[in-house]
Amino acid sequence: MPFLLGFQCWSFFEDAHSLSYNFTVDLQPGRRQLWCEVQGQVDGEVFLSYDCGHAKIIFTSLLGEEVKTIKAWEIQVETLRDIRDWIKDQLHDFTLEKRMARDPLTLQARMACRCEDDRHISGSWQFGLNGQMSLHFDLENGHWRVDHPGGRWMKEKWESDRAVTDFLKKVSMGDCRAWLQAFMVRWEEMLKTTVSEKGGESDPPLMVTWTHSRVCVCVCVCVCLRKGSIGR
Repeated sequence: MPFLLGFQCWSFFEDAHSLSYNFTVDLQPGRRQLWCEVQGQVDGEVFLSYDCGHAKIIFTSLLGEEVKTIKAWEIQVETLRDIRDWIKDQLHDFTLEKRMARDPLTLQARMACRCEDDRHISGSWQFGLNGQMSLHFDLENGHWRVDHPGGRWMKEKWESDRAVTDFLKKVSMGDCRAWLQAFMVRWEEMLKTTVSEKGGESDPPLMVTWTHSRVCVCVCVCVCLRKGSIGR
């Protein structure tokens, strides 16, 4: 399928904006089930947080509360579940191929799409093991870049796998960019409402106050979802 890497985003926002989902799947020796966590971020600020031990997604910003009411959210839940399953499968393969089942093992994945200043949307993936992000996949040129020696064997495993690269491209440049556009539209509506309530006063674009959370770099997600909520 074609991937529209030259897609243009639109909004009255003049600055660059980004949407990312960080996935973490953790396998501990002796555990029968994987532990997982998910966090979604807009412009680096967390708007949702969830772990597989709870049945409820926690929305941590005004935008998060708005996002869950739009149609794109239901579609997003299904896609995040697909990503979760794919990450679990990869972790299972790693334990078999590298014989690491006796040691704690954590696989991280970060999907990001970004609306640049020139309105061009770019996308990327990052992967890591045990807290060390070590592999970067650039969707603009299709290149895999090893940022740490630990990512070399992941690159060798995925680089020649067309199904993997197609899946990552579809999710990041298809689904993620559509979500980013939908979120920006809703954000714009929120800001216009705020201006209207203030009697037409013009405030700087970033009027939405985000709830700051302490997060680990690239830790986030592993989605356990049902329709409308993430969870197994």
